[in-house]
Amino acid sequence: MTGLDGLGGLRAPVEAAMDRMNAQRWVDRLSQKDGTIWSADIDAAAEIARWMGWLDVAEELSAEDVLARLRALAEEVKIAGFTHAVLAGMGGSSLCPDVLRHTFGRVDGHPELLVLDSTDPSTIAEVEAQIDLSRTLFIIASKSGGTLETLSHMKYFYAKVRSTAGDSAGGQFIAITDEGSGLHQSAKELGFREVFLNRPDIGGRYSALSFFGMVPAAVMGLDFGQLLTGAVAMRDACRQADAHSNPGLELGAVLGSAANSGRDKCTIICSSPVATLGVWLEQLLAESTGKQGKGIIPVEGEPLGPPGAYGDDRLFVFVRTVDGGEHLDSEVGALRAAGHPVYTIEISGPGEIGAEFLRWEVATAIAGAVIGINPFDQPNVQESKDNTNAVLKRFLETGDFGVETPPDPWAEVEALLGKIGAGDYFALLAYTQPGEEMDLMLSQVREAVRDQKRVATTSGYGPRYLHSTGQLHKGGPNSGVFVILADQRGDDLPIPEAPYGFKTLIHAQWAGDLKSLRDHGRRVAMVDLGVDR
Repeated sequence: MTGLDGLGGLRAPVEAAMDRMNAQRWVDRLSQKDGTIWSADIDAAAEIARWMGWLDVAEELSAEDVLARLRALAEEVKIAGFTHAVLAGMGGSSLCPDVLRHTFGRVDGHPELLVLDSTDPSTIAEVEAQIDLSRTLFIIASKSGGTLETLSHMKYFYAKVRSTAGDSAGGQFIAITDEGSGLHQSAKELGFREVFLNRPDIGGRYSALSFFGMVPAAVMGLDFGQLLTGAVAMRDACRQADAHSNPGLELGAVLGSAANSGRDKCTIICSSPVATLGVWLEQLLAESTGKQGKGIIPVEGEPLGPPGAYGDDRLFVFVRTVDGGEHLDSEVGALRAAGHPVYTIEISGPGEIGAEFLRWEVATAIAGAVIGINPFDQPNVQESKDNTNAVLKRFLETGDFGVETPPDPWAEVEALLGKIGAGDYFALLAYTQPGEEMDLMLSQVREAVRDQKRVATTSGYGPRYLHSTGQLHKGGPNSGVFVILADQRGDDLPIPEAPYGFKTLIHAQWAGDLKSLRDHGRRVAMVDLGVDR
């Protein structure tokens, strides 16, 4: 059962939303990049229109000269004998490549891609231990060219490579950024192997089908042409004049109508061949819609439970592959039979992931219009960055981070759990080294809280989540209950040209986010795990 058939009582408002889209010609206006879909204010609509480059970037990259450049890069990297490629980026700059590497694995003869989106010193040291520095290509990805974490990674590894390669170190680096950014200038000065200048009219979370996604795909040896072809085909399907037969508008109507109906916890279920697609969807939905006290709360990676484990604030979206989706059918069917709305998208396999990137970008933008928000801004992202800088400044001046540590953190957590009510969601924010062990522990806590409180649960690693769900936490509905976990293990690593190391930086990041959450009146507790997590 696919499409609208599994929505139950939610189908009526979804159909009504699509009728409104038809009456107001949303398809034509979207194709024309008409910002008045989201705002009647002329100046605001003009600003929105400046962020619509993602609609046609797949077609632009499908041009023969661009494809030839990407093919040449793939062949050049292969011939150079690089065994690994480390992508340093945050949020939209890293999540698509991370999904691609998990979905397709390593291609024989091409570098293995590692994604570095953490300032945790142990994580950085682990990446360094996995590679041969002399045979590793570093991809530095930042739209703004000033992302603190990414530039710190670049400085760290450039200094390492230069210590042995000398002035030729730049030959092991590639930059992806906007023209004229600080990273663009640094790349020219340091003699980077390649610089890919992305379109300035594409925001980070909508950049999967731009150079931010396709350059790493080329380096990995993937069939990026197939990804782009699928995306162009989906774009054409999303130009169907009738919203009722338009895959992007239909999904957008489902997401937006569900949120407006109180089912704002979009629980993402993916078949195993595309299991990590939800990680990318999480940041797209959260950062795009979580503002003005509204938002879709994406629930990714939560273990599936019986129908009775869920409240009436859930929408389930099942991305099912024809081969590999069967193992979830009975559980999803039980949810549908119990009256939970389930929207199923069926795809042939991982090769269609490029099309899914485009479908969900269109759907998220449309859902924003249905909800009544601008999906292209992120008003609360900068404040955590500002708070981080303020904490760093205080630490350098006084040696104190300015964060009060509760005498009994677990008592504080217990009290916080007692404040969870119907319609809330619980979020674990872990400033620690990612890995299977920690993934399992976070998953077990999430499952326990869900089953006891019947609320949605999420988790994220810091500082990565600051560039994805962080916007939702501060700008979305005040229904989140947050526990920050800070891991103090591991030795510090210096950041060249900075008066502090990565351990100090990640400490300042969780402290800054804690302040942001408190300033917004969010229910939050912090636990310093010390050296024994």
